[in-house]
Amino acid sequence: MKPILSLPEDLRNKISAGEVIERPASVVKELLENSIDAGATEITVVVEKGGHQLIQVRDNGHGITADGLAQAFLRYTTSKISKVDDLFKIRTLGFRGEALASIASVSEINVSSSVDESAGYQMDLVNGVTDAIKAAPPIGGTEITVRNLFYNTPARKKFLKSATTEFRQIVKMLRRFGLEFPEVSFQLMHNDKTILNLTPESLEERIIALTDPSYRDQLLPVNMIKGDYNISGFVGTLNLVRGRPGEQYLFVNRRFIQNRLLNSAVYAAYESLVKRGEYPFSLLNLVLPPDQLDVNVHPRKIEVRFTDEWRIYHVVKSAVREALASILATIPSFEQHVGQMVTFGKEIDPNQRQEPLWFTPAKQSESGADLQRAKEYVSNLADQKEEATAIEGSIMWQVHDKYIISQINSGLVIIDQHVAHERVLFEDALLAFDSTPLSAQTLLFSEILEFSTDEYSVLLDILPYLEKLGFRMKENGQNKILLEAIPSDMGWGNENSVIRDIIDHYVANREKSSSYVENLAASFACHAAVKAGDSLTIEEMQVLVNRLFATKHPYYCPHGRPIIVQLSLEELDQRFERT
Repeated sequence: MKPILSLPEDLRNKISAGEVIERPASVVKELLENSIDAGATEITVVVEKGGHQLIQVRDNGHGITADGLAQAFLRYTTSKISKVDDLFKIRTLGFRGEALASIASVSEINVSSSVDESAGYQMDLVNGVTDAIKAAPPIGGTEITVRNLFYNTPARKKFLKSATTEFRQIVKMLRRFGLEFPEVSFQLMHNDKTILNLTPESLEERIIALTDPSYRDQLLPVNMIKGDYNISGFVGTLNLVRGRPGEQYLFVNRRFIQNRLLNSAVYAAYESLVKRGEYPFSLLNLVLPPDQLDVNVHPRKIEVRFTDEWRIYHVVKSAVREALASILATIPSFEQHVGQMVTFGKEIDPNQRQEPLWFTPAKQSESGADLQRAKEYVSNLADQKEEATAIEGSIMWQVHDKYIISQINSGLVIIDQHVAHERVLFEDALLAFDSTPLSAQTLLFSEILEFSTDEYSVLLDILPYLEKLGFRMKENGQNKILLEAIPSDMGWGNENSVIRDIIDHYVANREKSSSYVENLAASFACHAAVKAGDSLTIEEMQVLVNRLFATKHPYYCPHGRPIIVQLSLEELDQRFERT
């Protein structure tokens, strides 16, 4: 049996660093928390090569004295708590006294600080070992420069992602702090380029600054006080519902946390306004007595425990429902009014003579040979041995602007127009990526689209593929593009939402999808296809059906949903008890 030994201090520090410092964004988080706790109102973050090479945070906070400078980088040293009871009265972001020591143990650090404008001090640290404290010009705050992160732990350094990926995480972290503290100015520079430059402003203006101008007039204020709970912030209208999570921000006593139960309270408040896989925008600030939660749960301090979590759940749900009251009031009731009858979704006055409501069918054109072949092809869906052919002079309907129905010899065939078009566009997109780009239609007026920093970064990654799909765009300022053309198969007017949906879908599924290219093709097809609710002419229905049966796999959409359903005469007869 091997002897039980006490681990060396250096090894203990590196183990602890692994819990607190996972990547460059973790360093930024810990340094920003210290700046905020120091009362800073102006914070500048400078990053090189996604944080691999350099991370620097400078603030105008109250600074550190010469005596406290070396002490600050020792483990379990802090100015924020001093006794056990303080753990249940925490009002600062940091409190454990681990962050600076953890960062110093896996990097090279230079720190400069001054308490006032009269004297400044600086110190270097390598592998957690401090150098002599030297006099330096006063800077009116603190500046910490971190270089060569994980240089002495190569196994950790190997697992870092690319500079682009790591930088996205840093931007994500800055956005959280920017939304959490709108009264503080933040500047972010990457490779000598200014990425963010936020000035003190209202929370609503800060949300718009960190997203895009389309969020203006789409934010609903949340304000509710229930006993000793105070909930404020904003939720989005249905125009801000996205296809991926990521814009759900929950702050408790100005600390960003992750909590599935409280997020579900927000989704529950939206009721039937959103469906599974849709995520509304929300930013909620919860203020409650510090003794009603425990923040000393997770090394990264993003999880907390509440003394009465379900009470908070119901308060959050009530607050969001109150904010959504004007939207929820517009949902039609399913209750039928007394004295009225409903036929085919239309309300009828029983006192007024009405003609029967029937479909208005459109006759098949005489030249619909391809459609005839398609119908024959569909008739074999039930593995019938005999070859069925479409009935002479058959007719085609569009039901509720959602389904295409046509009569065949063996019964009826029903096609979901959205997933049918989705399959067509998916295979067209794959072909475009491999060989011939899709044709484009030039917009009558070029359109300027503005994105958040992280969205713009993703857009640049997938831009070559978007161009093959038929999008034509060029850079037009910071985080802006000038859109000049869109794919010919896509309707005008929704290009902004389609591009954003493609970005959302790509980000949400890139870790799950086995194929980068198929993921993009499926995303484009899903969001550019005709939707349920789009009215089609008989000619458009014919073209869609023809193109569907020219694909390799006309039965299922790229996500596995069925495109075609056949209802046989035998099934119809059974329904009407004719057998």
